[in-house]
Amino acid sequence: MKQHRTAAKEFLKNQQYAKWHDNTFWSVRSKRDNMAQGLDEWEQLREKASAIKRHTITHLDEYLEQFSANAEKNGCIVHWAKDAQEFNEIVYGILKDHGVKKMVKSKSMLTEECEMNPYLEERGIEIVETDLGERIIQLKGQKPSHIVMPAIHLNHDDVGELFEEKLGTEKGNHDPTYLTYMARLSLRNEFLTADAGMTGANFGIAATGDIVVCTNEGNADMSTSCPKLHIAAIGLEKVIPDYESLAVFQRMLCRAGTGQPTTTYTSHFRKARPTAEPMHIILVDNGRSEWIADPDHWEVLKCIRCGSCMNTCPVYRRSGGYSYSYFIPGPVGINLGMLRDVKQHSGNVSACTLCLSCQTVCPVKIDLGDQIYKWRQKLDSFGTANPEKKLICRGMGILYGSSAVYKMATAVSPLANIVPSFIMNCGLNPWAEGHEMMKFPKKPFHSVIKDIEKK
Repeated sequence: MKQHRTAAKEFLKNQQYAKWHDNTFWSVRSKRDNMAQGLDEWEQLREKASAIKRHTITHLDEYLEQFSANAEKNGCIVHWAKDAQEFNEIVYGILKDHGVKKMVKSKSMLTEECEMNPYLEERGIEIVETDLGERIIQLKGQKPSHIVMPAIHLNHDDVGELFEEKLGTEKGNHDPTYLTYMARLSLRNEFLTADAGMTGANFGIAATGDIVVCTNEGNADMSTSCPKLHIAAIGLEKVIPDYESLAVFQRMLCRAGTGQPTTTYTSHFRKARPTAEPMHIILVDNGRSEWIADPDHWEVLKCIRCGSCMNTCPVYRRSGGYSYSYFIPGPVGINLGMLRDVKQHSGNVSACTLCLSCQTVCPVKIDLGDQIYKWRQKLDSFGTANPEKKLICRGMGILYGSSAVYKMATAVSPLANIVPSFIMNCGLNPWAEGHEMMKFPKKPFHSVIKDIEKK
């Protein structure tokens, strides 16, 4: 089990970068606030979006059947994958049947979840990420550090050095405009020589069988218009009832995620082009049908992957995406990771101040912080509770469980002020990590209040 606090220490060694990371995401959060405040109906939209998701997920069998039937009427081939292994096998089978050697793909957290890329690469198929951020981290051999801005942990010098090595760009030219131009040139050739294209899906429209993909770069359109074969991967929870519902989410997704009025491209795919191969849609469960049955945590499936909970989270902003053990970091990642494997990902639940900022900004009103609190109450039953914290909690129970013990402790606490700093702030005191020990007041608060009442 990876401990978040241990990984965060590594991140915080570079204080200059940690401060930049914090400020960058707070600025995105501020843009989100400006967008929200610009819509008088923002809170009504949040309530509507939450209700739509809650209704759809609790009637998912009906909407999935409707989506599948309409997609097949459109000429698409619909596949059902129960888990990551079956999903990867289906994708490989399609590519093998069509003799595909290279596939371009737009961003998809579902394929990250299923670890599709290494599965296909081991079988001789070249996979090219076409989202710029995803392409950068693919060339660098890394995972996303944020679900919307996957390469945000790298600066233009990091990217410039990477492109010098991988793309043969001018040595020392790290101008962002130049680097973007060179990435476009490189990707243009990949689009033209690919045998297949894959997209994820932000939404699936049950009433029409459409797949809707939102991007700022147009790479999903290129991935589906150049190759003759289009495969779309979609998690079960991404299906929504109709276009009226889509209108609600489309107004909120980009405003919440990046502080823009809308994504540059909102692409709708209903059927294959006349000269192309039939479009394949793969509906993936991979644990989702089990999560729906969890009364405390099923609403995390309402998530539309905007990333706003990460942008506002004081812990994520100050510890980075790689401090989390699950591939999705931040508040939503803590909850999804625990649903996936409590033993492996319990180390993340401490990465939360319970400030509840995440659920305050969530466009679909997921109770993310409340869910993390519930996970914490179960750690002992999972066998993953921190023994030091358990001991501290027992001590606090004794302290606060008896007024006599509490009064005695607060009466003698000023004695700690005379203890030399090097003793009080040593490694034996966990509070000393990142803090200096407080100075205890000469008179406890309850005594001060009593004196005031007497007057």
